[in-house]
Amino acid sequence: MRADRLMAILLLLQHREQVTAAEVARELEISERTARRDLDALGMAGVPVYSMQGRGGGWRLVGGARTDLSGLTAGEARALFLVAGPASSVTPAVKAALRKLVHALPEPFRLQAEAAASSLVMDPQRWGSSRIEPRPPRFLDDLQDAVIRGVQVRLGYVDREGTETERTVHPLGIVAKGPSWYLVATTEAGRRTFRIDRVSAVDPTGDPVHRPEDFDLAESWRAIADEVDRKRTPLEAQAVCAPHGIGVLRMGFGSRLEVGGSRTDGRIEVVIRGNDEYILAGELAGLVEWIEVTGPPGVRDHLASIGNALVERYGQDQHGRRTAKRQPRSSGSTAPMNSGSGGRVQ
Repeated sequence: MRADRLMAILLLLQHREQVTAAEVARELEISERTARRDLDALGMAGVPVYSMQGRGGGWRLVGGARTDLSGLTAGEARALFLVAGPASSVTPAVKAALRKLVHALPEPFRLQAEAAASSLVMDPQRWGSSRIEPRPPRFLDDLQDAVIRGVQVRLGYVDREGTETERTVHPLGIVAKGPSWYLVATTEAGRRTFRIDRVSAVDPTGDPVHRPEDFDLAESWRAIADEVDRKRTPLEAQAVCAPHGIGVLRMGFGSRLEVGGSRTDGRIEVVIRGNDEYILAGELAGLVEWIEVTGPPGVRDHLASIGNALVERYGQDQHGRRTAKRQPRSSGSTAPMNSGSGGRVQ
């Protein structure tokens, strides 16, 4: 991490013109001894830095050295801080180091770096069962640039019926959902989400984006994704589950599972969403050891039918003898279920 610290100190010197070892230590959360050692290392590496002793002293760059000694362009600074967004997969230590750097960036890099850090959300969970690898769409970079610079765009868009329209939008953020990319924007009709692979044209207007003060991209996307999930899986099955089976349900159904309160017998009320009564019954049929489905009647009827078919086919061995009743799994079992892979059927 020392190279990161030296870069941060260099940017601090550019931004503040003079720093003390105590200020560097406080900014980078290191000891003053380490800060002084790092400042000396900059000088030994050829950076024109010198120290001033006495009251009001500190460390300065020779002649102010206001050039961008870091070598970062505005675009490179933005790219760097894209990985420090709220939903990125980098480690907390890397996020913290990058966030410290933003306070030291010279203008005009700082505002765009801060915008870049909150412009993108990565949502790894795919819609449905698609296994297509993500391919950045044509206008992704243009739209992300508009988000970071905070400018409105005239957006050409082709809807699912093939109709092309044009509208002016206020870009608020970009979301990667599995292999698909989305633009979250404000329009005259309110907040809307656009699939970026359906965008046919992007023309920045230069007018500033009107961004709600309380807007949070990650929170907004969670609400959008929840609404889409509910539209894709409008059917709800009610059930009660043994406490040790909740983990199995979470593995199998993911966001399609809602866990409620406990009953007096210790079982927990749950709701599982799907889009077809028979298919949902098939997913639930392998969970009889953990859950009891209480509704709707159509799902229960399909479960009974599936159960009868299973008994008819597997209730006797090849010689016509009744097979032994299988013992239920122990309460500590967390073996994955066979039929309920949440997301296989949406």
